[in-house]
Amino acid sequence: MRHPHRWTVLVPVLALGLTACGGSDGSDADVTLSFANSYTNDHPHTRCGIDMVAERVEEAGVGLAVDTFPNSQLGDNTETFASVMSGDIDMDVQGSAALGSAHDPIGILDAAYAFDDVDQMFDYFDSEESTALKSDFEEATGVKILDVWYFGDRHFTANQPIRTPDDLDGLRMRFPDSPIYLANAEAMGATPTTVAFEEVYLALQQGTADGQENPIPTVSADSFDEVQSHISLSSHQVGSQMIVVSGESWEGLDESQQDALQTSVSEVREENRACVEEAEAEIVQDWAANGTIEVVEDVDVDAFREQVRAYFADHLDAEQHELYESLHAGS
Repeated sequence: MRHPHRWTVLVPVLALGLTACGGSDGSDADVTLSFANSYTNDHPHTRCGIDMVAERVEEAGVGLAVDTFPNSQLGDNTETFASVMSGDIDMDVQGSAALGSAHDPIGILDAAYAFDDVDQMFDYFDSEESTALKSDFEEATGVKILDVWYFGDRHFTANQPIRTPDDLDGLRMRFPDSPIYLANAEAMGATPTTVAFEEVYLALQQGTADGQENPIPTVSADSFDEVQSHISLSSHQVGSQMIVVSGESWEGLDESQQDALQTSVSEVREENRACVEEAEAEIVQDWAANGTIEVVEDVDVDAFREQVRAYFADHLDAEQHELYESLHAGS
């Protein structure tokens, strides 16, 4: 079985705060930051994400090092952002919905069909329109958003094809336990069941969940294709992953270190996207060759999009709906 083993934490998370005082990794760095994510070692957000940031920062030679902790080593995905806010973890890779638990407005970036494609998502994040959202988030949480990475388009997996909203009727679909994801489920006509990310494989295997939704690299890396027969390409969400740093950790860096960290994270963005897209293509090709899981391409995306946007028009408050509409304006 390819289900990845998730290593337990070998040292208390609190001890990581000490690394910012003296390069405990044995390097010549004056400051060492901890950088966590919840993904496996072979996931693009690890090998083409946090690992690459660590390499770039080291190459900058500014007395800064980054220690990476993939695979939920520093806690479950639902726990690590709280540790960033408290300063026990310096940096994290988190979805907008998870950040929305601390500052509700930013969660709307993870609303279904908020963006039509990744270019539109990047354009928004780089625009002046996003400045207030990021600044308000930092003021509310004490955490700075350095940049956004592409997580991949989210699709449905189940033991049957899902081509229209009606096909979700009666299926218990795993969604993350956050308001916007649960709203997405309702908007698309799904019956949501909330399961921690680390427990999704077991829930699918045991049948406590009938299906789930995630990007292709995640479906493969976490072996969901072992316990699901179909993946339906609904592209119902352009996944955005925020690269965040504790405000206290950021302020502890000198200007050259801040510049090196910001530059490294932002330069990796396009390489990370390419890595995600390459992984998607390779995985789909492998699935087709081996018959691992059936790829359902004839999903009625327009039907899903129209239903979702009509639902949000009636169920989001005025401020949320205005922001939601602005994200895909002109599409």
